[in-house]
Amino acid sequence: MRVNADLCTGCGLCARQCPARAITVVARKATIDESQCFECGVCERSGVCRSGAFEAPAELPWPRSVRSILSNPLTEFKETGVTGRGTEEMKTNDVTGRFPAGILGVAMDVGRPNAGTTMRAIGKITAAVAQAGVDFEPKNPVTFLMEDVPAGRLRPDVLDERVMSAVIEFTVDESGLARVLDAIRGVAGQVDTVFSVGIISRVRDDWSIPVLAELERLGHPARAESKVNVGLGRRC
Repeated sequence: MRVNADLCTGCGLCARQCPARAITVVARKATIDESQCFECGVCERSGVCRSGAFEAPAELPWPRSVRSILSNPLTEFKETGVTGRGTEEMKTNDVTGRFPAGILGVAMDVGRPNAGTTMRAIGKITAAVAQAGVDFEPKNPVTFLMEDVPAGRLRPDVLDERVMSAVIEFTVDESGLARVLDAIRGVAGQVDTVFSVGIISRVRDDWSIPVLAELERLGHPARAESKVNVGLGRRC
């Protein structure tokens, strides 16, 4: 984003809205620190600027455009035609049958508003879980940004880009869950951001969810506030 200094009144309301904390007011004019900006567009979409001083460039150059892809929910990822950080939906598995019995879907939500992350941190995570023998989701933007998908290695030209968050999606067979969790635990201390781990599995006809018992055994019991799909939906 850019600020039209001729229109800016220096009210400072935009600085309160910025999830990247990239806006400051200097000499009664709003200034954006481009190194910190997510290109999420919140400053403009929030409508707090009464003078319309924010201007979005017609097209961001590569690789800065990665910021908008992973931070602005209105930016379409051209390779898949989907807006947002991941695929359209991982959590409707009992309707879509996306992950068959015996296969777990994993969604790692890396970064958050007011925290953010870098593609370099994301690359450390993808490289770590790749060693656990996972299959990355081919329609996920992060996967498209890999130069070596089996190794989970991102393209070097995107590593310094800062984004609000990203979703790393992959599958692993049930027997590989312990390897994945060990890999995540091992890389957690190497990244300066926050992340959550979601696991998607089939709900059996008897309403049991076997992965819950396995998580308990591995020392990662599902919390009471976890999202649990009880399997009410069925593919027509």
